Amino acid sequence: MYGRVKDELTATLQEIRDAGLYKDERELTSPQSAHVTTTQAEALNFCANNYLGLADDPGVVEAARTGLAQWGFGMASVRFICGTQTPHRSLERHLSDFLGMQDTILYSSCFDANGGFFEVLFDADDAIISDELNHASIIDGVRLSKAQRFRYHNADMTDLRRQLVAAQDCRRAVIATDGVFSMDGSYAPLPQICDLADEYGAMVFVDDSHAVGFVGEGGRGTPELFGVQDRVDVLTGTLGKALGGASGGYTSSHREVVDLLRQRSRPYLFSNSVAPAVVTGSIAALELIASSDDKRRVLRRNTELFTQLMTDAGFDLLPGTHPIRPVMFPGDDGARLAAEIADHMLAKSGVYVIAFSYPVVPRGRARIRVQLSAAHSEDHVRTCVSAFVAARDAVG
Repeated sequence: MYGRVKDELTATLQEIRDAGLYKDERELTSPQSAHVTTTQAEALNFCANNYLGLADDPGVVEAARTGLAQWGFGMASVRFICGTQTPHRSLERHLSDFLGMQDTILYSSCFDANGGFFEVLFDADDAIISDELNHASIIDGVRLSKAQRFRYHNADMTDLRRQLVAAQDCRRAVIATDGVFSMDGSYAPLPQICDLADEYGAMVFVDDSHAVGFVGEGGRGTPELFGVQDRVDVLTGTLGKALGGASGGYTSSHREVVDLLRQRSRPYLFSNSVAPAVVTGSIAALELIASSDDKRRVLRRNTELFTQLMTDAGFDLLPGTHPIRPVMFPGDDGARLAAEIADHMLAKSGVYVIAFSYPVVPRGRARIRVQLSAAHSEDHVRTCVSAFVAARDAVG
C-alpha cells in the first residue's frame, strides 16, 4: 500500500533539495549556550533564541532539578483531570503579576496557545484582523475559527484602518499581531494599533514570544516598551526563548477570557500539562528576570556592538534595535551567497549561523538571521563579525 506514496514523497523531498530549501538539523552534543559542540564542529552559537543566556543558567537548572525530585517526571494527564500541581498555579500567578494581567493559562507551547485562542472567542459573527507577517501559529489559530478573516499589510496602519472599516458590522473584532516580527527583528506599532482598536471597538492580541523577558525597561515586552500595558487585551508567549529556553507557552488576559479558555480551548483540554521540572525552572528564570536588569544590559550592549561593527564592515543590516539582526543578501543570487557564507563561517571560523531564503522570507530577500544573547561576550561578538568578513572574502 505504501509503495506509491513512498515514491511520491521521495520525489517531493528531492524537489525540496533541488530548490536548496532542505533543512538539515545539526545535532548538538552539549547544552544550549553561547558556545556549543555539534557532531560536526565546536561553535559559537548565534542562531538560538537564548536571549538572556538562561538555557544553561545554574540557578535555573538547579530549580528544574529540584522540581524533578519533588514533583516527578510528568503529569500523565491533562489539567482538568489530574494534571495540575501547585507549581503550575504558581507559575501562572508569577506570569500574571510580571505582565500586569489578571490571569494566565499555561499551554504545552505558544503554538498551542495561539492555536487554542481564536475559535473559543470568535465565531461566524466576528472578525479577526491579522498582520500579514504574523507567526504561523497565529495563522493556523485563525484558520481554526469560523470568524471572518481580514489581513492587513505588515505594520501598515492605513491598511489596518481599511480592514477595520470592512469589519464594522461584525459583533466582535480583534486585531492580532506579533509584538516582534522574528524574520526582520522589527516591532509592531502597538500605540497606533491600540488607538485604532479604541476607535473601532476592537480587542488587541499580541504574541510577544520574541520580547518577553528582555524588551522594555523591566523586560515585560512590547506593551511595556511602548507604554500600552493597560491597552492590550491578550498576551501570548513562550517559555522556550528568554524565559529559560525549555518548552511551554501561555496566554495572559482578562480573568473572564482565561476562565473561558480553561473550559473550551482544545489544546489545553486535550494536551498534557507542562512537565513539573520545566515549570519550576521557568519560575526561577522569571524571578531572576524580574529582580535584575544585568542580563538585559549585556544583551543591549552586545546588540549595539554587533550592529556597529557589521555596519562599519559594509554589511547590509535591516534597521532596528532588537537582538535579532538580519544580515541581508538581496537579489537573485542572494540565497546561494547567504547559504555559502553561513557554511563557511561554521566550517572555517566555528561560528554557527543560519541562512534563510524563499519561501521562509520573500524571494530576493535572503538573509542570515543573527541572534545576540546575554551569554555572548564582547570577544564572541567580535569573532562573529570577523567570521562574516572572512567568509565574504572567501566566497566573494
